[in-house]
Amino acid sequence: MKNVGGLDRGLRIVIGLVLIALAATGTVGWWGWIGVVPLLTGLVGACPAYSLLGMNTCPMRKND
Repeated sequence: MKNVGGLDRGLRIVIGLVLIALAATGTVGWWGWIGVVPLLTGLVGACPAYSLLGMNTCPMRKND
């Protein structure tokens, strides 16, 4: 079930890519690879932490 909305997804993807790039170039330490987590949750559109906390940034779908 998707629980990550558009702006949230975009930010997660950008932040994930930046962290991974910084880790790959040696600008930051190994911890930069944690960028894989926001990247994957942004691409998939679902965040397990949001589910546990009962959060949802995905807009409601209207019934047509």
